[in-house]
Amino acid sequence: METNYLASKPRYEILDGLRGVAAMIVVIYHLCETYSPGAAGVVLPNHGYLAVDFFFVLSGFVIGYAYDDRWNRMTLGGFFKRRLVRLHPMVIMGTLLGAALFYFHDCDAFPLIMWTHWWQLLLITLLGCLMIPTPPSLDIRGWAETNALNGPTWSLMWKYIANILYALFIRHLSKVALGVFVTLSALLTFDVALNVDTFGLLEGRTGLEYTLVGGWSLTPDQLYIGITRLLYPFFAGLLLSRIGRFISVKRGFYWCSLLVAATLAMPRLGGNEQMWMNGLYEALCVIALFPLIVSMGAGSPITGKRSVTLCKFLGEISYPLYITHFPLVYLQISWARHHPEAPTSIVILMAVLLFFLAIGIAYACLRLYDEPVREWLKQKVLMKPKAKAAQ
Repeated sequence: METNYLASKPRYEILDGLRGVAAMIVVIYHLCETYSPGAAGVVLPNHGYLAVDFFFVLSGFVIGYAYDDRWNRMTLGGFFKRRLVRLHPMVIMGTLLGAALFYFHDCDAFPLIMWTHWWQLLLITLLGCLMIPTPPSLDIRGWAETNALNGPTWSLMWKYIANILYALFIRHLSKVALGVFVTLSALLTFDVALNVDTFGLLEGRTGLEYTLVGGWSLTPDQLYIGITRLLYPFFAGLLLSRIGRFISVKRGFYWCSLLVAATLAMPRLGGNEQMWMNGLYEALCVIALFPLIVSMGAGSPITGKRSVTLCKFLGEISYPLYITHFPLVYLQISWARHHPEAPTSIVILMAVLLFFLAIGIAYACLRLYDEPVREWLKQKVLMKPKAKAAQ
């Protein structure tokens, strides 16, 4: 049965674990962002938003590893079905969780909530479940996100686009042609990170100059940032999987985890006078360091039951954690706005409780919803008729 083919391939357990490490750092970043002056002002981990770019490198690598050698026995429709079965159940869950908590988010940080009628909430919920991005004219929160109920869905939108580009066009490219494409994409990364703005699309990024922050809205500048953040890392990961030359280090998972954590925790560089230093740092992280970490993770052996178990847990929980935690962050923002004089000890306690609550919700979603639903969809959608009849 074809659905058993991928399961027969050895897994890169360290890459699974690194995905979970990055997802947890994203949650910490968002919890800290509530008390910070904007996305680029988070004290720790200041560069947590670059975890998205790291995810893209991982995703491109995994797509190449999983599917590059399957196209002689897999149709386009089969590929898209597999990707939807893997990704979409949790997209729906994250949207529904955001809808259930939406009116509890009401505060001055979200000026449109109190004016949102129930039918508007239902409409946005439907669009979110269908992964149809909403334009600013349909915003019901006030942040102009493509999914006002669950902000991080914006990166899944770009991942869907990457899968479409891969299946329709990029998979046909040779290694050389893909290398040229990736090189040209790197120029876009420098264009955004160093605020060169070759195409005149980045005006109005006050406070976000010389960063890669953005991609979550359907405005011209956000679309440009989003496609830029997608193209290089995703297809560099794909190229890395095709080249197949990796770096082996002892205790690879722990060294790679340390590199990921240190990279994302790095304070903003250059201050207000030499902001280009921060842009250069972010560009080099995406272009060189993240592929290097993935190469190390793919090439290093993992030994010991404890390390294997840890990587397995982190890998399994990474996607549910990433896609369900942000409705809790909206709650935190609302609580913070309603309790501006809360003592630091209570603020820290709330953040810690929300962090572990996010992990608990993600784990429950994984075991009680995501895994059963994906298994059911595999049986109904992916299995061939003959295989079904044979059971």
